[in-house]
Amino acid sequence: MTGIGIVTAADSQERSHGQLHVYDGEGKGKSQAALGVVLRTIGLGICEKRKTRVLLLRFLKGPGREYDEDAAIEALQQGFPHLIDQVRTGRAEFFTAGEATKFDKQEAERGWNIAKGAIASALYSVVVLDELNPVLDLGLLTVEEVVKAFASRPSGMEIIITGRAAPADLIKSADLHSEMRAHRKPNHETEAFQRNELIGGIEIYTGEGKGKSTSALGKALQAIGRGISQDKSHRVLILQWLKGGDGYTEDAAIAALRESYPHLVDHLRSGRDAIVWRGQQQPIDYVEAERAWEIARAAIASGLYKTVILDELNPTVDLELLPVEPIVQALLKKPAETEVIITGRCKNQPAYFDLASVHSEMVCHKHYAEQGVDLKRGVDY
Repeated sequence: MTGIGIVTAADSQERSHGQLHVYDGEGKGKSQAALGVVLRTIGLGICEKRKTRVLLLRFLKGPGREYDEDAAIEALQQGFPHLIDQVRTGRAEFFTAGEATKFDKQEAERGWNIAKGAIASALYSVVVLDELNPVLDLGLLTVEEVVKAFASRPSGMEIIITGRAAPADLIKSADLHSEMRAHRKPNHETEAFQRNELIGGIEIYTGEGKGKSTSALGKALQAIGRGISQDKSHRVLILQWLKGGDGYTEDAAIAALRESYPHLVDHLRSGRDAIVWRGQQQPIDYVEAERAWEIARAAIASGLYKTVILDELNPTVDLELLPVEPIVQALLKKPAETEVIITGRCKNQPAYFDLASVHSEMVCHKHYAEQGVDLKRGVDY
């Protein structure tokens, strides 16, 4: 994919061969991207009743701490128990290599034994190994053994690995390597920084690498889970530009959560079911972009939604389908308790980037699409 414009579900051809994905880096979005893949895989199983199943195996996230997404995943498990399994290992608190104990190594080995069994069984179409990278970096598992196991995985199995400090041998064997790079806040003396301090709660995911929309979907899953378990007023709006039409697997999983909790989540797509390129915009593209923005603006201002996902807003602005200033003003005036998540690549950063409390750039080091490998339903879209 080149230039500004995104691949839509209608444009994609599905591959059959599984890929090894690695998400690492200092920036935010790694585990969220894994959760986004989980949402898509479950959605694929729901909407097509295809033989698909996901294992979400989470290292360094053992009992003793609750995570926002737990309630949403549990709700999906209850409705579709054949589509997802989740396992946690390790202790909940952070520790360094010098603080690692025998228990930590035993828990890492327990998780890895489960992972090896899952890979060998060929039962799962997607295996997510969340925070495996820091486990390897801490020396709790042997990198050589892990890489060898991945090399012998079933041909159709996708493996998603997350966490900081992925070892070089693992990156070398990966088909995709996306680094989440953190960008610093603006200088304290700038007006933008001062405004940012007053509003907060704005996250932007951009860059050429994979993981932007997927991270936003993971963030949505976390927010829905928070609404289910903690705050029934925590309502979530997912708005997606440049992604009209059908074929997006996350829709089915979101619809299932909406059916169980209709007061917690709303979802809207806008745009044509085709790529929009600069210089080839059609009148309908402006109409659709504005339609979605009017809904977004009203939703942000209302305070009704605690989490608002604005997926692919960045390329929409970069294509000049929407002006920047109304977006800046809407973000400046948003309620303090409303969190706004903005995604998408762009050549020129709009002014609202200076308002972000989190700016994570997905840097593409390696992508199977560059090798002519097709995208896959339930993983990429």
